[in-house]
Parts: sequence; structure tokens; C-alpha cells
Amino acid sequence: MPKLSKRFSALVAKVEERAYGPLEAIELVKANANAKFDETIEAHVRLGIDPKYTDQQLRTTVALPHGTGQTVRIAVIARGEKVAEAKASGADLAGDDALVDEIAAGAMDFDLLIATPDMMPKVAKLGRVLGPRGLMPNPKAGTVTTDLANAIREFKAGKLEFRADRTGIVHVRFGKASFDGDKLLDNLKALQETIDRNKPSGAKGRYWRTLYVTSTMGPSVLVDFTALQDIKQES
Repeated sequence: MPKLSKRFSALVAKVEERAYGPLEAIELVKANANAKFDETIEAHVRLGIDPKYTDQQLRTTVALPHGTGQTVRIAVIARGEKVAEAKASGADLAGDDALVDEIAAGAMDFDLLIATPDMMPKVAKLGRVLGPRGLMPNPKAGTVTTDLANAIREFKAGKLEFRADRTGIVHVRFGKASFDGDKLLDNLKALQETIDRNKPSGAKGRYWRTLYVTSTMGPSVLVDFTALQDIKQES
């Protein structure tokens, strides 16, 4: 086990071994985010699912009301007029077969890939490159679409795709340490509601197991997820 630094050890000592209220946990994580940059705040949710079964998989999107605080580089694979539409709508990269070839050769200077349905047979050939990075476009995630302008706008504004990993854990960034605590709570609540709304049909027993929040360089804090679920958001 690697030795903890004095800085990190001091931060760990501030975290009690108990489940914190949602806002209390967020404020503690913010207070512990003392690196020399604006740390990303993340949620890690362990769910009672086994993703090796198709009816226990979770892959969807969440629209964070206050965004992530990060710039999302979007690439679009399309053809004809759709390439120009993508560029005009704010895509960082857009192209047709040439872009497919560039990605196949290792050009991965983007965080999200959107494709039009007619280009998916070509994109499918990039599975070995895109799959391990979680970048393969998917209709359920809104990344296979003909409405490029709307998709690009939503993802630039803070819409995120996420999935449960092979152990049934969801990892999602939901803001920056510089965000107000209330805004981070709004984002976390949106994530919780999305996870509950998209509960896999094959999930058995207790769905939520644990919820931790943390920052890039700080220790994790256990959150009382039932208290989060009980929060009523204003409509």
C-alpha cells in the first residue's frame, strides 16, 4: 500500500467514519479540495447490479443543471451538409470518412463522439479504439442522432453520458470545487434521480449500496443517499 502524503493524511483525518448529509458531505469535500487548481468533484455510486447480464446494465445520460465546469471537446462523424452543420453548431472536430481514418490511426483529441445514423456502419469498425475509452456513439446516450445542433448544444451545456462499470459502480463528475455547495447539490440530485429513473429491469434486492463524493486530490466522503433521495427539488 502506497504511503500517504502528509497533506492527504491531514485531510483524511478530517473525515469521520459515518454517512454525511448530502450538503454536509459536499461542503467537506470542497473544504478539502486545497490543491493548486480547481479540483473536479466526483460521485461514485455502487449499485446492486451485475452488468454482465443485459437486463442489469445501466447506460444513460444526465443533464446537470449547472454543468460540469469543464470544456467538452466534441467530434462529429457525418457526411455532406451535416459536417458543415456540426461545425456551425460548435463541434470541435467534424468530418466524414477522413475523420474515421484519423481516429483509427489514433487521433483521439476529443472527449465525446457524435455520429449520424448513416455513418454508424463505418464508426462500428472503430469499436476496438472507441470501446475501451467509452466513446462509442450510442442512440440511448443521444450520441447517434440527426439533430446535431441540439445534441452539441446539450453536451456543451453539461449533459453527460455515464454507465455502470463491470463491478456495478457509476463514476460521474458533477462540478468543480469552485461551485457553490447548493449548485453541486442540485447536480448531485439530478444524477440520483437519473439513476433511479433508469433502474435496470433485472436489478434485484437493494439497488443503492453506497454513495461517495470526492475531489480530484482529496479523500472520499460517504453520503447518506436516502437523505439525497428524500430531497424535494423545486419545479
